Amino acid sequence: MADDYEVLKAAYEALDAQNRAYEKERRQLIAEREKALLERDVLEKTIEIIKKDPRVNPEALSNRERVVIVDALGDRYSRPVVWAYLKLSRSSYYYAKAAMQAQDKYEKLRKAVIKLFTDNYSAFGYRRIWSELKKLGFQVSEKVVRQLMKDEGLVVLSRSRRKYNSYQGELSAAPANLLERNFHADQANEKWLTDITEFSIPSGKVYLSPIIDCYDGLVVSWSIGTRPTAELANSSLQKAVATLKGGEHPLIHSDRGGHYRWPDWVAITTEHHLTRSMSKKGCSPDNSACEGFFGRLKNECFYNRSFAKMTTDNFIDYLEKYIQWYNNKRIKKSLGYLSPVQYRQHQLQAA
Repeated sequence: MADDYEVLKAAYEALDAQNRAYEKERRQLIAEREKALLERDVLEKTIEIIKKDPRVNPEALSNRERVVIVDALGDRYSRPVVWAYLKLSRSSYYYAKAAMQAQDKYEKLRKAVIKLFTDNYSAFGYRRIWSELKKLGFQVSEKVVRQLMKDEGLVVLSRSRRKYNSYQGELSAAPANLLERNFHADQANEKWLTDITEFSIPSGKVYLSPIIDCYDGLVVSWSIGTRPTAELANSSLQKAVATLKGGEHPLIHSDRGGHYRWPDWVAITTEHHLTRSMSKKGCSPDNSACEGFFGRLKNECFYNRSFAKMTTDNFIDYLEKYIQWYNNKRIKKSLGYLSPVQYRQHQLQAA
């Protein structure tokens, strides 16, 4: 009987040892599975939120980045578990968390800065953004706005391109350069500038012929087409003279392009008593204010943008909307951070 008891006892102990080994192995497998899931989830959040390379070493993350991941995984894992995996101490977590919360005091301002930048063709630098923020009621320094734009990567891009040239030789006698690079005007419709610029997109070429007022940079009128014809230039001038009041007879300055020397153009200027002025041959600085408008336009709505899926008609609509925005909403430091239309309204109210 004693021998049977010893046999049963030994068998039970062996079975118990085997069960403990199985349980230990099961727990190890669960732990390894949990670790693998945690590693997967950390990598997913690293890619999704922090935009890091999927092969990134968690130890290479900054404490702030680790805090973001810990908080993002808070509904799946306890903080200590994620801290341990990321090798982030409890004190480091709370220190970085406090620093991030202090930075978040600019959250509302940051969103406003981003919206103003994107809503304005990514064309406003920190001074213009700061001016617009003041109109929205934000009390903040230019330095803070500049830093927020730097943090968000909001950079006004620029690029130079060869300018379209309408010069076709000396077709007829050219008027003298009466403007002589004096682009200042004391009142509206005193001095106008014009030229034609080219936009080359995958679906074709588009040409813009504007009339610019030296008084405040307002685009008085414009015509857009797919060919740089004399009619393009004539139509923009016809639209401009239609806005004149009695007694207004601007000086109209252009380069030596053939469009501004054809009989129809001359007839329009004569009929409305406009004084013609032309730049010297091959001297773009003589019309630099108009060139400056073209440069700003292309930097703000053309360069560094893709128009692969846009037809020429769509692009013409796109330019129309930009010029409307330019006249009504694009603020200028020289105008007291007002747009040309806003500036004219302000001057009328002050008169």
